[in-house]
Amino acid sequence: MLTVAVSIAAGVAALTSIFPGIFDVRVTVGVLFVALLCLGNLRGIRESATIFAAPTYVYLGAMFGLLGYGIFLAATSHLPSYVPPADWVPTGTGEALGLVLLLRAFAAGSVALTGTEAVSNGVPAFAPPEPHRAQRVLILMGLCFGSIFLGISFLAGQLGIVPDPTEQETVVSQLTRTIVGSGTPYHYLVQIATALLLVLAANTAFADFPRLASILARDRFLPRIFQFRGDRLAFSSGIVLLSLVAAGLIVAFAGSVTNLIPLYTIGVFIAFTLSQSGMVRHWWRLRASEPRWRMRAAINGVGAVTTAVVSIEVAVAKFALGAWMIAVLIPLLIALMWAISRHYRTVSDALTLERLDTPLPRMAVPNVIVPIARLDRATLHALAFARSISADVTAVHVADDAAAAELMRERWRARNDGIALVVIESPYRALIPPLLAYVDARARQDDERPITIVLAEFVPHHFWEYVLHNQTALRLKVRLFFRPNTVVVDVPYHLASDGQGDRAEA
Repeated sequence: MLTVAVSIAAGVAALTSIFPGIFDVRVTVGVLFVALLCLGNLRGIRESATIFAAPTYVYLGAMFGLLGYGIFLAATSHLPSYVPPADWVPTGTGEALGLVLLLRAFAAGSVALTGTEAVSNGVPAFAPPEPHRAQRVLILMGLCFGSIFLGISFLAGQLGIVPDPTEQETVVSQLTRTIVGSGTPYHYLVQIATALLLVLAANTAFADFPRLASILARDRFLPRIFQFRGDRLAFSSGIVLLSLVAAGLIVAFAGSVTNLIPLYTIGVFIAFTLSQSGMVRHWWRLRASEPRWRMRAAINGVGAVTTAVVSIEVAVAKFALGAWMIAVLIPLLIALMWAISRHYRTVSDALTLERLDTPLPRMAVPNVIVPIARLDRATLHALAFARSISADVTAVHVADDAAAAELMRERWRARNDGIALVVIESPYRALIPPLLAYVDARARQDDERPITIVLAEFVPHHFWEYVLHNQTALRLKVRLFFRPNTVVVDVPYHLASDGQGDRAEA
């Protein structure tokens, strides 16, 4: 979720650097990007090497071209001058070079190098031999990341570039426009390639999170709705949840990359620490059969310590700026998942059959109650269905005045079909409370017999007309849903083209 929020926010920041007018609506633009990714994934769009290759190659070519030209200018002492706006320059004596500052810089730089873990997650997707191809990709990614990171750091240091405190222009944009000129085609190329790459990078989370959520749901740590695919074979529930939370984070933090990064850093480096620690445990278990287990465990141990240092440093340095949220949310999420798992285990234990030949439970004939608002065709079909399941059927009518109550009694006596009618007068025009009170009274008379409420509903010609009808039945179903020993049955009555019902279904 934080990967999507950070990637989209950073991509929008790359665009605001060349299109300043977007800055005031950067939150809206970020949410729109998330919505587009959501719709695309709901439609079943899958990641393609061709789609990702072009922006990646353009970005690498543009960045290495920029850095090569900048290093050439630096080597020949022809670097242009850079003067930041006065309000960008921090005041004060600055912070002395010490362990804390080094750790903070190390942590900030480590964030820039995240992303290589995506290769290890997708090793099975490589062509054979998968491990060797994945190793080569990891080496190439490390070289590219390191070269670009060191090159930007070197040139930014030589020029004395100061980060924009308003986040309207990125450091890369300042570096590019200083070296090749502001508003030049190359300036636009670098920024657009960066923005496109970041937005596409956010799409990796749309491939991974829904699948992860489905695994957790299968193992009963998330609601089962995340386990099922939609009609386009996409985990729709996971995609929607990911989009809503990511968009909410962008709105909550005003699209600020600076404010979102600490949350992302803590979460991702805690995950790195846990995975590296797990590998140390893995090599320890294989120590009897793996001759080089000490070296491999040592490498993973160094990785675990390194990423743990980053997590702790960022959590301490950015605690008041939002890092506390992750420190609180991770335990809460774990507790929530355990609670969900415990609920599923409890329900499963309660519903599981001890023997497959367990006989059907014996149920008493229900007391059937049919609420009626008027005497019409839909009501007759509901009464007919009620009579088919029990001989003990009672129609209940709630009237708001004595005249209406007497009129209903007269019309009912004219039918003489043997079904009892109970008229409840409600002078305060309340409908559902008097009806529920009657249901409770009937249940107290014989608590062993279930109560069955049969509701008459008619289905109009068009779906949008349904909101004009059946609202009382809907409210009654909501009130009765959690009532024990109670069954609610809908009897739809379909309107024919001539205005009369053509059939009834239960």
